[in-house]
Amino acid sequence: MQFKTAILAFTLAFTANGLPASTAAAADSTFGVIAIRSGSLVQNAGFQAARSSLFVNLASQNASCEDESNYATFYIEDEELHLYTVSGLTQTVFVDRSGMGMGKVGYVNCTTQLGRNSETKGWAVGYGGNLEFQGIGFQACPGSIDGGWSLWLQGVEKPGFNEGCLGVSTNVLTTDEPIGCDYTT
Repeated sequence: MQFKTAILAFTLAFTANGLPASTAAAADSTFGVIAIRSGSLVQNAGFQAARSSLFVNLASQNASCEDESNYATFYIEDEELHLYTVSGLTQTVFVDRSGMGMGKVGYVNCTTQLGRNSETKGWAVGYGGNLEFQGIGFQACPGSIDGGWSLWLQGVEKPGFNEGCLGVSTNVLTTDEPIGCDYTT
């Protein structure tokens, strides 16, 4: 009887508090990200970084890496998403949700000035392991460079005037042995 009472008390306390909407990734954890969209060409495709933008399904991201890799490695620090680099130069991911940016997701070097409407703070790993920006996920658009799909923030029907975009969930995959790269800008 006491066991049942203890389980009931725990269950009530847990449901009263609810699950967190999102949780920050540990500052020292590095991770890769894959797109989830069943039955599509982007299912289980790893996030890549090239030419100051994020993609999936590029033949090559043309990054200078310390070991062979065709996928980007990230970390979150102070709600900012960064690319894990070899050189130590910070490469920070931004979004532009303005009318001109239309949900653009890209990155800059520490020596490059952000655009007027660029935002960098608000990244988190949400419930279920989704990478989110202020609770908003991604969409992938076909027809980008080298046959890849460009990644944009959800919320605009035709981001960057792209058509055929698909909303994707993401899955963050923590790595204990990250591969550092310097990504092209």
